[in-house]
Amino acid sequence: MAKIIKKSTKKSSAISDAVDQAEHKVFILTKEGYDKLVTELDYLKNVKRREVAERIREAISYGDLSENSEYEDSKNEQAFVEGRIMELEEKVKFVKIIEDHKKTASVQLGSTVKIKNTKTKVDTEFIVVGSTEADPLNGKISNVSPVGSSLLDRHVGEVVSVHAPSGIIEYEIMKVQ
Repeated sequence: MAKIIKKSTKKSSAISDAVDQAEHKVFILTKEGYDKLVTELDYLKNVKRREVAERIREAISYGDLSENSEYEDSKNEQAFVEGRIMELEEKVKFVKIIEDHKKTASVQLGSTVKIKNTKTKVDTEFIVVGSTEADPLNGKISNVSPVGSSLLDRHVGEVVSVHAPSGIIEYEIMKVQ
């Protein structure tokens, strides 16, 4: 079963932590996903922010800001970067990391699952992750997606029905790791 551990970058009392969590969404990530988030945040704060500031300084040196497209583009990029930094800081502050504590026979967050479409006989393998980290093209599906939520707490050999936009699809669980 996956063990979920709270990561917090600020030190505070248990009461204020409970209030913070009640007011904010908790973001569930694998350790790998958390590391990618922290790496992106570090890059944006320490590299990209400086690059954008330098572009703004350069654009200002061109004079008349009212018709300076480079200045406008740089300011728009700065707004995007600052918004993304705020978003990532919020996620890092309220993240719960899925740690693989012990193996279980049922599908849990962090499980690698192999399923077979009972109609087409096509096998698919993926990891069940939190919605923040979901990336279906790279084999990571969200625990709140139709397939992910249908598989949670199910075991090898079970057949699950998934309500998809195209109708009901049945999958047999072939393997859980």
